[in-house]
Amino acid sequence: MNLRVSAIWMTLVLNVVMTTGCNNQSRIQTKTTEVFNVTVSIVPQKYFVRKIGGDRVKINVMVKPGADFHNYEPKPEQLQALSDAKAYITIGIPFERAWIDKISGINTQLQIIDSARGIERLPMIDHDHHKHHHSKLKLETAIETLDPHIWLSPTLAKIQARNIYKGLSKLDPDYRAKYLENLNIFLQEIEQLSNQIKENLTQIENRKFIVFHPAWGYFANEYNLIQIPVEVGGQRPSPAELVKLIKKAKKEKIKVIFTQPESNTNSAKIIAKEIDGEVLFISPLAPNWSENLLEVSKTFSTILD
Repeated sequence: MNLRVSAIWMTLVLNVVMTTGCNNQSRIQTKTTEVFNVTVSIVPQKYFVRKIGGDRVKINVMVKPGADFHNYEPKPEQLQALSDAKAYITIGIPFERAWIDKISGINTQLQIIDSARGIERLPMIDHDHHKHHHSKLKLETAIETLDPHIWLSPTLAKIQARNIYKGLSKLDPDYRAKYLENLNIFLQEIEQLSNQIKENLTQIENRKFIVFHPAWGYFANEYNLIQIPVEVGGQRPSPAELVKLIKKAKKEKIKVIFTQPESNTNSAKIIAKEIDGEVLFISPLAPNWSENLLEVSKTFSTILD
């Protein structure tokens, strides 16, 4: 009788242990698959955050594809959605400066992660182009405007990646090791990408290109190219400035005007027509960041021969 009772008791104990173990395992799995909300300003940032945060983060983008981030105004529902976000990762675009205080006020627990920390910005000007701006006010305004397009430089992208890693690790320290592993993989991918871009651009002789909006200054700076912008400091060229750009394009034997889908292309079309050339689209805001930069380098290698 005692033996039978003991057997029954042991069976009950084992069942309790197994059930508890399963429950603990369930909690571990729940913790592993738990995600938290992170908001970024522009689409390329989503690529960076996904590379480091993996499936651990749910990423919301404020400025949707096709919108202009220079003067973007968030929709009320976007601002409301920020109440559930744990972090906002900034990149230093004009829209953020105008809205970051309001965004922080919506969610006082929101952590602001500055992915541009430690990056020295370049003035958004082309010195040769600005010789033709007779208005002192225009020149001063352009000089004071710093170029926000830091994500188009692989070297600067590495700094942004490290800043994102630090921010996510501080916010979610239990997963620091995984974030570090993801960061190191991403840094290697960026290095390989940069080497491919260099290889694509090595044989180019004419290293000058005309672009409507000067988004590619950091990319040009990194790969020894010269960007000639049509629009400078947010100002479209006057008729006289257009004439000078056309003369410059003819002198440099430039046959392609690059622009982005978000821009008004009228000025670019006028120049292209006058030089018997064409307008080609390259986007600084493509969702697949690495593939986009590689494709742009291939386009340049074909066009800028």
